This record gives sequence, structure tokens and C-alpha cells, in this order.
Amino acid sequence: MKIKHKAEQRHVLTLVVDNEAGILAKIAGLFTARGYNIDSLTVSEITEDHTTSRITIVTHGPPAVIDQIHAQLDRLVPVHKVIDLTEEGPYVERELALVKVAGKGEHRVEALRLADVFRARPVDTTTGSFIFELTGTPDKIDSFVALMSELGLVETARTGVVGMTRGAKGV
Repeated sequence: MKIKHKAEQRHVLTLVVDNEAGILAKIAGLFTARGYNIDSLTVSEITEDHTTSRITIVTHGPPAVIDQIHAQLDRLVPVHKVIDLTEEGPYVERELALVKVAGKGEHRVEALRLADVFRARPVDTTTGSFIFELTGTPDKIDSFVALMSELGLVETARTGVVGMTRGAKGV
């Protein structure tokens, strides 16, 4: 695991882009060419006519690097808007996870009890395993996964962070 310098901060960036072939490669290439890391990346169409997408990127770095990332993303032609949710003000962020846990007896009962506490919903059940669906902050999901690792965690799949500013204002 890379140790982050004290001045590095986590930032959630939202981009509104044209939904065209190669845009994700351009953005990933920008990060790669400059040695920046992407901690989380999600993409989805946001218009009915499928012409516009929203990309959410979680990255980290000192303020000067974050400013440089923002400026370079803003210069890409198919990018309409770049918003740093971390700087914009109050925002909501969520991530979806599927967590598979195998176990019998008390481990099975405890997994169900903890899932209830975390509001994780069983979406698949067999006599020897569960797949739980959990939505929340990355910290909440990390905590749930850590607890399930003691009860028979088999695997996890996570979507990555999505976020938006609070209030009536949109992108």
C-alpha cells in the first residue's frame, strides 16, 4: 500500500462529458501520463438520448496536483464540466458492493445479524452462502467487509464512488 504524504487529500471529481468512443481512454491516459492515481472510477450515461455521460473519479494528491488535474481535465475537448465535489461544498457520496460470505451455524447467524445492522440486503442465498448487497460510504463498506472477513468472506465486488452536491443545484 502506498503511504500518502500528509499534504495529500482525497478528492471526488465529477465530469460531464460527451458519450463518445475513446473519452475514458483519454481521461485515463491523462492520469497515467502524469503519474496520478485513480482510486475509484464510475461512468454512466445521464441523458435519454445517450449523448452525455457522467464520470466520477476519486483521486488524491496535494492541492497543487489536484488543481493541475482539474485544469487538464477541463481542457479535454469532449469534457463539458469538471466539478471537484470536495471543494464545492456539502455533497453525498455512495458506493454499491456485493459481498459473498460462506458459513454454517453460528457464523451464518452472525453474518445475517451484522448484515441487518449495516442494512445489507441478501440478494442470493444458498444453504452454505449469502451474497449481500450494501450501499453506503466507502468507510461503511470497508467496515462491513472487515467484519465479514472473520465470518467467511469469499469475495467482494464494488462499483466505485458516485456523488453529487447537496441542494437544488445540479451539474
